[in-house]
Amino acid sequence: MKLIVAIVNHDDANAVTQALSKNGFSSTRLSTTGGFLLAGNVTLLIGVEEEQVQTAIDLIRARSHSRKQMVPALTEMSYGFMPVMPVEVTVGGATIFVLDVERFERL
Repeated sequence: MKLIVAIVNHDDANAVTQALSKNGFSSTRLSTTGGFLLAGNVTLLIGVEEEQVQTAIDLIRARSHSRKQMVPALTEMSYGFMPVMPVEVTVGGATIFVLDVERFERL
């Protein structure tokens, strides 16, 4: 058994969870915040059999899209952080970890 930990952009989360559910995958959804942009993310925990890993990843990939977004760059001043000219960054997509599960029980 494997545990897929998928971190997806908040904007893509509903499409991803619906696709997983329609294809028979159960998931636990956690609201999380990214460290770099402090943007809203969703972390999904998905338990699957080893042969289902690629199918689940393909579903996530098909519904997690990268996009360009303008964010204010911050500069440190003596009295705090000040916004300066916006910077274009790529957000979205998904970060996926696949972990071995030593033991699984449904109670």
